[in-house]
Amino acid sequence: MISLNYRDSRPIYEQIRDELRKLIVTGAIGKDEKLPSVRSLATELAINPNTIQRAYNELEAEGYICSVPGKGSFASGDTGADDARRKELMNKVRELLRELRYLGVTEAELLGLIKGGAER
Repeated sequence: MISLNYRDSRPIYEQIRDELRKLIVTGAIGKDEKLPSVRSLATELAINPNTIQRAYNELEAEGYICSVPGKGSFASGDTGADDARRKELMNKVRELLRELRYLGVTEAELLGLIKGGAER
């Protein structure tokens, strides 16, 4: 379900958060589906439960999951989290495009990249 890369510069909780977010957005974890408990996921990944809890807290703050005391955490329905994430990613793309243009990448190359034709 979740794989960790210990060579990644991102903290473990961010990797877990991003992986769970991706699973929710792609539909691999469906709406109202129960997520693994903090303890079970920590045991499965052999990491501290506080790390999992931090990832879950951030996902809840972003609107991707909701926690029910005594029941666990569940994938949220349509709460606007997708819109916020889309806006965040669009800003990142704009930054990358500006940097690529600065480095001399042509508009044609960028369009080819967007259309999937530029494999480098």
